Amino acid sequence: MDDTVLLTGAGGRVGGAILDGLADAYDWRLLYHNPPAEEPDLPYLVGDLEDAELMGEACEGCGAVIHLAGDPRPEAPWNSVLENNVHGTKVLLDAAVEAGVEKFVFASSNHAVGHFETDRKPDIYREGDEFRLDGTELPRPGNFYGVSKATGEILCRYYHDEHGISACCLRIGNLTENHPPRDYERGQAMWLSHRDCAHLHQCALEADYGFEILYGISDNDRKYYSIERAREVLGYDPQDNSAEYE
Repeated sequence: MDDTVLLTGAGGRVGGAILDGLADAYDWRLLYHNPPAEEPDLPYLVGDLEDAELMGEACEGCGAVIHLAGDPRPEAPWNSVLENNVHGTKVLLDAAVEAGVEKFVFASSNHAVGHFETDRKPDIYREGDEFRLDGTELPRPGNFYGVSKATGEILCRYYHDEHGISACCLRIGNLTENHPPRDYERGQAMWLSHRDCAHLHQCALEADYGFEILYGISDNDRKYYSIERAREVLGYDPQDNSAEYE
């Protein structure tokens, strides 16, 4: 990817992990919702996703977008996720298509499939359980935030089919910086390390695909998300495993 890459939600945890690993790998343009506490070393814009003019400016000259921005709270109310996560994603996709962006990497979430766990926990989090979600299943959101992420996936599907933009939706697990949460089976099963997070997003920028829904976790012994499709389509090769920290 030689063209500029727009990273929305650059001030969040996932954005931080991506930039920690890939700051020198691409020509970045960052988007923040609020002015950053420290002046970034990279070009950036500040504003709302719903601002169509600003999104047009943000996407101009970009070859790819990594879209992380939105209300990240699992308990976020409907009005907030409707405006920030659903409508904001639609506005950004419109701008990306208008600007000729080739790839749109969308940060979906484990919350888009949260209710698959309802009848299966706690066994679903343990090594002996063979149940796997692989991205072909229908969403089962666990909250309105999850509903907004599932809707974002549908928007990406529509814009791929309607406009031809390549779209990769990554259902990101439990991102923590140093190690997975000990004594928390669910967190260990869906752990994503910082370096695997950066690698996953780099793979999504470099691989060829049309439309994909993939899971973003490390190669944990405990898992109920399959990463085989991410390996096959993206060449994802995670290096970390939550079992090493138990």
